[in-house]
Amino acid sequence: MEQAKNINDKDIQSLVGNLLRAGVYISMGIVIIGGIIYLFDHSAEKIDYAAFDFNKVSLKTVATIFSEVLTFKGAAIVQFGLLMLIFTPIARVLMAVVSFFLEKDYLYVLIGLIVLAIIMASLSGGFAH
Repeated sequence: MEQAKNINDKDIQSLVGNLLRAGVYISMGIVIIGGIIYLFDHSAEKIDYAAFDFNKVSLKTVATIFSEVLTFKGAAIVQFGLLMLIFTPIARVLMAVVSFFLEKDYLYVLIGLIVLAIIMASLSGGFAH
């Protein structure tokens, strides 16, 4: 009978490195595709750089970005790629928590969960209103 291979720290570090690398490449590809779509859709528009009107910005929430990505709007695809870039390190922290759990290092699991809670609180606007 074959024994299952134990996962060691070097394997986990390699996996985390590949996750970060893949996350950056995938988000970069999404941003480039969204930028190309945006340029084709808006190439004839004149832009007034003198004033910025925040009310004209339609992509203010993650839910709006996700709904507009499905309609292949260039700006939404670019912002989705940027969200992917933001969530890549979060996935890294999640993977670290899982690896600490598998190693039965519960103190670091707790610390990782606290870090995740802080990140999620800050992404949701924090506690200040």
